[in-house]
Amino acid sequence: MDDELRVACWNVEKNGHGGHRGAGGDRRAIAHELLADIRPHIVLRQELTGAAADGSRALYEEAARLGGLTAFMAPATPESPNATGVMVDPVLFEIVSSHDQVTGMWHPVCNPVVRLKGTRKPVSLASVHLSSWDPVQRASEARRLTFLANGGRSAIFGGDMNSYPHRHATETVALPDWEAVRTSDPLHYEHRTIERGGQRVSDTIPDEVFTASGIFTDLAHHAGTVLKQPDALKGSASLWRTDQGIRSRIDRMYCTPDLAAALLSLEVVADGEVAEASDHALLVARFSLAKVRQVLTPAR
Repeated sequence: MDDELRVACWNVEKNGHGGHRGAGGDRRAIAHELLADIRPHIVLRQELTGAAADGSRALYEEAARLGGLTAFMAPATPESPNATGVMVDPVLFEIVSSHDQVTGMWHPVCNPVVRLKGTRKPVSLASVHLSSWDPVQRASEARRLTFLANGGRSAIFGGDMNSYPHRHATETVALPDWEAVRTSDPLHYEHRTIERGGQRVSDTIPDEVFTASGIFTDLAHHAGTVLKQPDALKGSASLWRTDQGIRSRIDRMYCTPDLAAALLSLEVVADGEVAEASDHALLVARFSLAKVRQVLTPAR
């Protein structure tokens, strides 16, 4: 067994079904192949659209294609069929519990709790898809998600945050030009900006909630600044549209600070077949498995 814990996070647009936004054909096979090549131990998936049909057959097919992972999925809602899901390697992890965090969330959060075999402290995992249309809702959802760190818990979560990182000075990608976007896509302008100081600016509140007080660590920011990996800060979406401003870092992964010390790298895969499969980049976090074991085996 290698000394890496690999965590993949990906919003596969409409679960790879054809006919959306000009995408041709079924893109699921491409997505599955790309994920399988990573050999992930944890997968945080967004837009598992239609995966609950026929006894969740599509969900289990994907989990099997990725090496026989154990699959979980939160329910879709009447307003949005785009469910979140988590898949976990049963060779490395045992399942402690599984929760669907529904209250106050536009997309219910898939939240299994696992234990790395041979360790004592469990890890809360969550796949997140914040509201695409309401900054006030996103702020509430972000505060709701701070429960993942309650009581000194360890946690890893990620997903489509539909908002922006707040530490602009250390980012490598500029924020969108909102006056230009206001002309090209006024709905996107309303959905992604907030009023601050009498001006309309990028919504960074979820990232502020997660990281400003040190509750969680933004893995890409940690990789880009502490590990000196600037490519970790590349934009993730949109890989397809040009009318919503430049590609931005709206897909993000976070963990509690105890686990951040074990991070080896954060990769943003946005080229080639990834862009055929989805309008979002694929994120891959790699942790030192030995260091994760140390963190999750605290001294008695």
